[in-house]
Amino acid sequence: MSTRTKWLGWRREAGHGGIVPRGWRLAWYEPHRRVGVYYPPPLHWLARAWREAVHRARLAIGAPSLERADFFEMQLAHRQRELLAEEYARGYLVGWRECFEVCLESVEQEFSHDDALWRVGGLGGDVKGPPRKN
Repeated sequence: MSTRTKWLGWRREAGHGGIVPRGWRLAWYEPHRRVGVYYPPPLHWLARAWREAVHRARLAIGAPSLERADFFEMQLAHRQRELLAEEYARGYLVGWRECFEVCLESVEQEFSHDDALWRVGGLGGDVKGPPRKN
């Protein structure tokens, strides 16, 4: 990659494999562009400090007020509680449906069995079972 000169010749950008002039120092690295920014030795500290100060100033100016930040935080907490409640309700309903299906299967199995149980029960007393289907 090539080396580009910027800012009145005091700034050099070099990508991977680019040539950095002898004695120049890395001020910062930009990973999204895969480029290192270089300045002469005393200026690389100043350039980095200036870049950091500008970045922090932009963050401070663009930051929401305390009231708005609190409001956003409350909204986020409320949304997380809603998501947890929905997840719990979904799991509860799935569990209830599974339990209902198992109970329904066992009741259907009981009705589908032969009425031998009623005949055995009839030996002990005058308990009458359901009429037999022929």
